[in-house]
Amino acid sequence: MPTQPAVVQYSLEPLAVELREIGIPEIEDDDVLLEVGAVSVCGSDVHQSRGTQSWPVNTPVVLGHEFGGTVAQFGRRVKGFREGDRVVSETAARICGECLMCRGGRYNLCPSRKGFGYGVDGAMAQFVRVPARLLHHVPDSLPFDLACLAEPHAVAYNAMCVNSTVRPGDSVVVLGPGPIGLLCTRMAALSGANPIIVVGLTGDEARLDASRQLGATHTALGDVDDVAAIVRSLTPLGADVVCDSSGASDTLAAGLRLARPDGHVIKVGWSPDVIPVDVNPLVLGNVRLQGSFSHNFAVWERVIHLLNSGVTRPETIVGLRAPLEGWREAFDAMHDRRVIKSVLVPAAN
Repeated sequence: MPTQPAVVQYSLEPLAVELREIGIPEIEDDDVLLEVGAVSVCGSDVHQSRGTQSWPVNTPVVLGHEFGGTVAQFGRRVKGFREGDRVVSETAARICGECLMCRGGRYNLCPSRKGFGYGVDGAMAQFVRVPARLLHHVPDSLPFDLACLAEPHAVAYNAMCVNSTVRPGDSVVVLGPGPIGLLCTRMAALSGANPIIVVGLTGDEARLDASRQLGATHTALGDVDDVAAIVRSLTPLGADVVCDSSGASDTLAAGLRLARPDGHVIKVGWSPDVIPVDVNPLVLGNVRLQGSFSHNFAVWERVIHLLNSGVTRPETIVGLRAPLEGWREAFDAMHDRRVIKSVLVPAAN
């Protein structure tokens, strides 16, 4: 069997990830075999590599769910894609196809959903098997090291432009200037929000600088009381929309305090711990609390257009490009907050 190098998480223990030789996957009738052009490192990949994830993981598994590449082979029932096509892929690798969510086009919420990189093998390899239903063509003008950012763009678009209702002139607070928080900032700016306040922690100064390039009008470091004072100096009743993209557990309580009466708190970052949260501000302020998970076909078509046009400024968040054998440095650089986003380019092996 032909083999390929791949970044494999082989157990649930911390740091149980290594570059291994694995078989090149065989495709079925509705699949394509994709030669990976680039795969970006998600914070969830970093969490899984350190055993700090808060979602189930099937090991051993090839990491990576933010990717694009070239169709190398296609199954006999595949329509619309041929060898050599440049594509990006959605993440819902397995769905039931029959439930209300699937049949209504919201397959990202299928209870049986399994995604690349934790449920099935992902794309930190030279080749990955992908159901053709997940693919979207990308233009030649969009290089793969930026096209692979379609997935985090889709997460941010779904959070701010579908599950939220940001409108011109709305005040927006973004908690957490990681890759998703920064892209949520950009989506809010493109939607006309003003002011946009991005909140980080000590050590996030470079990320806050990036947030200003992406549309933040104000940035803040500090505890919730300091941030609340800044927010209310700009919008006395509180923010119209608060986006919690921090990946922490205690920020939800802060978000509820920062929202105005009848405001909207949208949570897009996973929480690693179960902690008590004072929900009285939710009731007292008539605040709407919304979760946001994943994305669907229509969202992807929009973000590919936005990426190709350059208006989302994707190059702002990419700080490191490396071949597969450089995966560890790519992961560590994100974990240590030395870069916002790392991208692996398997063809560079």
